Amino acid sequence: MTMHTSRCARGCCQAVSRSRREFLSLAAGSLLSAPFLGRASAAEGDAPKPPAGPPAPSEPPSLRACFVRRKGDYGMRWPGAVYDGQAALKKYTQEITAAAKELGLKLELRPEPLYSPAEADAWLAEAVAAKPAGLLVVLLDRQDHAWPTAGKAIDTKIPTVVFSPIGSSFTTNTAAPSRKPGCFIASTDDFRQVRWGMKMLQAGARLRATRCLVIAGGVERDAAIEHLGIQLHYVPAQTFLEEYNKTPESDEVLAIADDYMKRARRQVGATRQDVINGVKSYVVARTLRQWAGANAITMDCLGALGRTKVSLPCIAWSRMNDEGVPAACEADIGAVATHAVVQYLFDRPGFQQDPVAETARGAVIGAHCSCPTRLSGFAQQPEPFDIVHHHGMRDAVPRTLWRIGQRITCVDVEPAPKGAKPRVLISAGEVLDNVSVPPAGGCVVSVMAKFDGVADVLAFPGFHQLFLYGDFKEQLVQFCRLFDLQAVVV
Repeated sequence: MTMHTSRCARGCCQAVSRSRREFLSLAAGSLLSAPFLGRASAAEGDAPKPPAGPPAPSEPPSLRACFVRRKGDYGMRWPGAVYDGQAALKKYTQEITAAAKELGLKLELRPEPLYSPAEADAWLAEAVAAKPAGLLVVLLDRQDHAWPTAGKAIDTKIPTVVFSPIGSSFTTNTAAPSRKPGCFIASTDDFRQVRWGMKMLQAGARLRATRCLVIAGGVERDAAIEHLGIQLHYVPAQTFLEEYNKTPESDEVLAIADDYMKRARRQVGATRQDVINGVKSYVVARTLRQWAGANAITMDCLGALGRTKVSLPCIAWSRMNDEGVPAACEADIGAVATHAVVQYLFDRPGFQQDPVAETARGAVIGAHCSCPTRLSGFAQQPEPFDIVHHHGMRDAVPRTLWRIGQRITCVDVEPAPKGAKPRVLISAGEVLDNVSVPPAGGCVVSVMAKFDGVADVLAFPGFHQLFLYGDFKEQLVQFCRLFDLQAVVV
């Protein structure tokens, strides 16, 4: 994947950038000596509880919502005299309020409908000035200013969800606006689609609030992923090594390592010390991320650690992605963005992998060494896993076993230069097999999948794409339209 970043002013980042010296001195402070949250559970034989994830933003994303209809009776014109507009307003007010609370959105809902074009224009002007995370326009009418107002909302360039309950639109109303970027139209009586639209708005706001620590190179600097709004804070690769050498094998490290070995289906090659070293890399990465004020992380793993005896962060990235922290291998900024999109939209981790063609079965093998285990969701039970050596015959790797026949999605966000739209490669298929490595070569987590409609696996597009449980091809296309990304369905 080609990676594009651009420099940004230090003030544009969400957390104040610290000097490297201050950064390291803070990282060596009290965090590692804080009480381990899962120590009591570990003593009782249960799995240690993961530490708290990144702090929530100080201000929840704002959502401006309104109802639109004409004043008076509906009469003969749709939705007709049969439609109880007041009952619908009450019902949808309750559902929108509940969904906003559940999603952590700051809802500003106009209690009275917009009864005229003038009221609609005034409401939209206020929204443009306020710059909310998104707009929700609920149409309780098909006539007069209803659809023109929806169109004006989309044209504000604020991501807009339009809810059109049955009776408030024909396809002649929905066809033209549905092709515009920046919108999602839910033409249905099923409120779950509206909630999905609100979830996408929340995810877009979370992307813009994401700050990623990039451990690579030799210079501390700031940058950004254009269009998506993800902020990047680079620190020298040496930072990780210095912190690792200062980090003890604490009770927490030992408890997490022992829990991994207890829960593993089997352990081959990798020793207990290998697992401890891997968990220590997890604690170091967590320390640096937290003190950087970051809620995502990536590192030039092989470049920084490949020639040392320090454990590669395979367990670290696996565990962080299980905890809902986007963690990408090899300082791949596109993979960071893809992890964030997947986690924020679908509440589950994805598996960053290197694609390998399997021509005999018309399949693609996704191979890497940092696969998460909670593939069904952060709150769901993990998949079975083995503990094995990295393909470099060192360190410890959780080899997660994927369910045969499971529908999956493959997605790859490719950042673009300023002024261009990022491409999002999307495909769906199902798991065929877990390839055994060895006797095969390559990364020890090697998942074979057959993707719908893909005839030429030798030219399967993208690199470091994410595999994830579930068929979310349609939802990803909807997200791309809402946020003006270039969806490429493979």
